[in-house]
Amino acid sequence: MVVLRAGNTISADVTLYNKKRTVIRKEIAMEKHMKVPFAREEAAALRAGDYVYLTGTIYTARDAAHKRMYETLQKGGSLPFDIRGNVIYYMGPSPARQGHPIGSAGPTTASRMDKYTPALLDLGLQGMIGKGKRTEAVKQAMIRNTAVYFAAVGGAGALLSKSIICSEVIAYEDLGTEAVRRLEVKDFPVIVVMDSVGNNLYETALEEYRTE
Repeated sequence: MVVLRAGNTISADVTLYNKKRTVIRKEIAMEKHMKVPFAREEAAALRAGDYVYLTGTIYTARDAAHKRMYETLQKGGSLPFDIRGNVIYYMGPSPARQGHPIGSAGPTTASRMDKYTPALLDLGLQGMIGKGKRTEAVKQAMIRNTAVYFAAVGGAGALLSKSIICSEVIAYEDLGTEAVRRLEVKDFPVIVVMDSVGNNLYETALEEYRTE
């Protein structure tokens, strides 16, 4: 493996093998450090399979919050935060321990938000963090709006919370753990699973990493 560093990007020439030591994939894997929110041009540079560490401000919203935001838009209302260029993390944390900004903060299943996501993407949502597959409608809305979908590691909520340095409820407090929160994160680890040109790691990796 050859590793090259350029600014905030690390590239690695990676060769992958199956159990019989047959080459199944050779690629340039990218590791990037990005500030959030980020511009459409930055989203366009990401590709499925890239490892990304996010630093800055992101927002949380699960299905109940998405439903309320969608209904608000349908009635001509405004969202509780400026969605343009921002990233939504599909997460509802556990209670924070004393002296900690947040409790366990693992991702929830993204498909719960699929009904509402295209409308948010059309308003300028730049990225989403969750786990699991998305619908074709979401994929097409991402391509149309040059957006990306990141996956965070499920079952690692306690570890992910260590990258969250501040948490503040900003809307829908009555929803409890599903309230909308503003998070300040530092080097929050995610992987691009769907990029802005339609590449989908959930689709391609199954065949590429299949062993005989």
